[in-house]
Amino acid sequence: MSGTGPQLAPSDDRPLPRSRSRLAYLLHALNQPLTGLQCSLELAAAGPARRPEQYLYTLRDALQLAGRMRVLVEAIRELAEIREWASEEAELFFLEEMFRETVDELLPVAQANGVQLSFMKNAELPVRSNRRILATFAFRLLESILSLTRRGSSLRVAATPEQKRAGLRISWNQAAAAEHSPFSRQELGLLIAQEGWERIGAECFQTQAGDSRTLTLWLPLACTLSACEQDHTEK
Repeated sequence: MSGTGPQLAPSDDRPLPRSRSRLAYLLHALNQPLTGLQCSLELAAAGPARRPEQYLYTLRDALQLAGRMRVLVEAIRELAEIREWASEEAELFFLEEMFRETVDELLPVAQANGVQLSFMKNAELPVRSNRRILATFAFRLLESILSLTRRGSSLRVAATPEQKRAGLRISWNQAAAAEHSPFSRQELGLLIAQEGWERIGAECFQTQAGDSRTLTLWLPLACTLSACEQDHTEK
């Protein structure tokens, strides 16, 4: 993915890391809890020379480190599986309709989280891709962002075309950093969702200012609206 070409967001948009960088990033992150787990187990092995409360503390620490490792390994496995996907048959559909359905599905979750979730479209966005896969990652993307959005704020999804591309802009106010950030389960879910979108050919750009975050997704428009309507009529 390159960082060039027209963009919805200002010029400080930056392309997100490619899949290989993400995989290396998580593999590197695994080193810290793995080293910590080894140290904890070495201390536990010296149990007879330690007080019982120290021994139990060391074991609890080892369990916490093992839990962090499990979350990272699950994310690494998902990234690897996405990279092994075979291309599936594409179909013509409207991207904004799919996101509208995803937003409607997540409205009860947003309400429970105290977040105002909204959707706006400026035009129809016909694309040609695998709808089932895109719907899966549209849900994963918005679900992850929703879990990272500050309570009492808003999460806004806007669909708009630019030149020959379909654009989705997702804006939110980031909540306080989760435990073990940036490797919390919520943040890893967002990273995996971005990987899925890039796998089907989308470009992803991200900006931030304070606690304000914006993620922009681009996909090629399949055709003009009139041409798509004619295509559907002929079928």
